[in-house]
Amino acid sequence: MKHGKKYIEKAKLVDRAATYDTDAAIELVQKTTVAKFDETVEAHIRLGVDSRHADQQVRGAVVLPHGTGKNVRVLVFAKGDRATEAQGAGADYVGAEDMIAKIQQENWFDFDVAVATPDMMGLVGRIGRLLGPKGLMPNPKAGTVTMEVAKAVKDIKAGKIEYRLDKTNIIHVPMGKVSFGTEKLRDNFQTLMSAIIKAKPAAAKGQYLRSVVLASTMGPGVKINTLRLTE
Repeated sequence: MKHGKKYIEKAKLVDRAATYDTDAAIELVQKTTVAKFDETVEAHIRLGVDSRHADQQVRGAVVLPHGTGKNVRVLVFAKGDRATEAQGAGADYVGAEDMIAKIQQENWFDFDVAVATPDMMGLVGRIGRLLGPKGLMPNPKAGTVTMEVAKAVKDIKAGKIEYRLDKTNIIHVPMGKVSFGTEKLRDNFQTLMSAIIKAKPAAAKGQYLRSVVLASTMGPGVKINTLRLTE
């Protein structure tokens, strides 16, 4: 990948061979932004597990204390009282068969998270092959299959994020905006890491946290000292 002059200049501030303490890494990420917009700070966490095995999956959700800085659009699959509750809690879209049809017929995906009541999952399953690859399929482990739709919507709007391993055993998650400042980003990062460390599968052997890299949307990666995270 070819980088511009601005990126190359900023990247010189990062020692590629070094690992940094959390605060130093967050400060470097803020200093090395290159875009004119308020970049998102992302964490890329490589784990010592094998995602091909069911007993080594790492997946869950956590509410970041300061949110992500992004307006998250929530779709709720529900009927009756639960649909009313979802609307009252601030869901952007609420429906049942009508929403399924919209996704199927119009290839509509103008939402970031989907929540469903358990009784709706038979219906939602029909579009699993459309939602699954986009990471939009409701899942009990992430708290997005629930009868408590109002709580789920409020948590998501407040900064609840889902984390899960990709095929290369890495978790990629947003943890706020550069403009949050070091303190808020640190709070969000520590909350995220605490959840991921607690989610360590019993079947995981050897070093669990292989590498943790922070980066802004357009900026260079900054490696964190993983030994300090598990102290």
